[in-house]
Amino acid sequence: MKNIKILFVAAVAAMSAACSGFLDSFPPYAVDTNVSVSDSVAIALTNGCYVPLQSSNLYNQRIWSLDIIAGNSEVGAGGGEDGIETVQCANFAADASNAFALYIWRSPWVGIGQCNTVIQSLTGEGNRTSEAIRSRCLGEAYFLRAHYYYILVRLFGGVPLILEPHEADDDINSARASLEDCYMQIEKDCIQAIGLLPEKRSYSGSDYNRASREAAMCMLADIYLTWHPESHYADVVNLCDRIADLGYDLSDCEYADNFGMRAQNSSEALFTVGYSGDTQYDFWSGDNQSSWLSTFMGPRNSNMVAGAYGWNLPTEEFMSQWEDGDLRKDVTVLYEGCPAFDNISYDKGWSNTGYNVRKFLVSKSDSPEYNTNSADFVVYRYADVLLKKAEALNEQGLTEEACGPLNIVRTRAGLDNIETLLPAGTTLDSPEGQEWMRDRIIRERRMEFAFEGHRWFDLIRINDGEYALDFLSGLGKNITRNRLLFPIPLTEMDSNDLMEQNPGY
Repeated sequence: MKNIKILFVAAVAAMSAACSGFLDSFPPYAVDTNVSVSDSVAIALTNGCYVPLQSSNLYNQRIWSLDIIAGNSEVGAGGGEDGIETVQCANFAADASNAFALYIWRSPWVGIGQCNTVIQSLTGEGNRTSEAIRSRCLGEAYFLRAHYYYILVRLFGGVPLILEPHEADDDINSARASLEDCYMQIEKDCIQAIGLLPEKRSYSGSDYNRASREAAMCMLADIYLTWHPESHYADVVNLCDRIADLGYDLSDCEYADNFGMRAQNSSEALFTVGYSGDTQYDFWSGDNQSSWLSTFMGPRNSNMVAGAYGWNLPTEEFMSQWEDGDLRKDVTVLYEGCPAFDNISYDKGWSNTGYNVRKFLVSKSDSPEYNTNSADFVVYRYADVLLKKAEALNEQGLTEEACGPLNIVRTRAGLDNIETLLPAGTTLDSPEGQEWMRDRIIRERRMEFAFEGHRWFDLIRINDGEYALDFLSGLGKNITRNRLLFPIPLTEMDSNDLMEQNPGY
């Protein structure tokens, strides 16, 4: 759904005369239950559910910045207080006043509120939508509400479950629900979305970025690997197989097609966040329609791409994890002696670590100014499905079977089958083989999805967070279990009498 913000605003403006009171109701963009909801109104409302995904609070900065906190990279920024909120989180020294925690807390709630409006409007009286539009829009709203809540609970733990639109005179104080109740609601919404959404191949043109059935199945598989995974490994395999049955084939997908300007045509992408690059929206505003990734990750002072703030700097430890011959390396990172980008050779002096992220860079011919980048951000893609399946098979003791989906990913990366790396004296059907495979799968995920915002969530879910504690301690981080959750922002604590802070803050 390219230009989704523009489409949303334009559609609402066009309908304002026909829907008296529509824009004046509370909260913004809510529909009076007495207003008849047509297809055009339903689509416009649903478009609004996607808008928070585009913000710097989520996929335009904070989600991929989680890789810094996860130890893949460091903050480059401009020195002084620039990026200090991320540095504090990466050093596990943040408190409730931390701006990173505040920013990443805010946007999901805006999205949840809009999703609640859509769900109420399309399940109540007075809607005259066609069955196809009603089903699709409801599916999108359930998917996105689950997605927003899934972001929140992994970062903050149990949060208030708000499932209906607020009225102007409602008491907005809300207590935190249990983590169990939150995940039950997320699962319920996701299952409803699977039953309502169309397949991605049914979309075309400006609808490309809409949620699809396979995106919902991929998210549910991720949820099952995070929440009581021991009860859901077979479900994960089933969901991954159902996605594969829809015709996905990694051998037909180029790794580089998932990043930069090529992402909008990726045959591997299951769900993407789209931008228009339209400069009528200020780059630093909530209405921004330019992707920040190339500008923020381009090497500082290099003039390699428009902007070039050098924000995200891969660490030496991360770079040491590449296997010889891995084709993903030259797509993912800039390093001394790497292939030139846009005919510009890389100078390691542009980075404090000697490295920069490459996979999201956009040439000046495609984005001549810092605020003209229309590249999509891929949230879920098919390689993720394959590695989820491999993980779920291995956890069931089916380690030899797990080699199949893992090797599909490795083959595309130009690497040998995983069996060739098995230590001498270890067999795949042994407990030692299963443990070895577990480590190889999480390592494969780290390299495949580097800087895409998955690493932190993988760290904290594996072995109930023990993996994160061991890994980050090994990097010299002063990490404790309490710091696997972010603090509830101070502004929320001050404004909500029922809110309780996470332990240790």
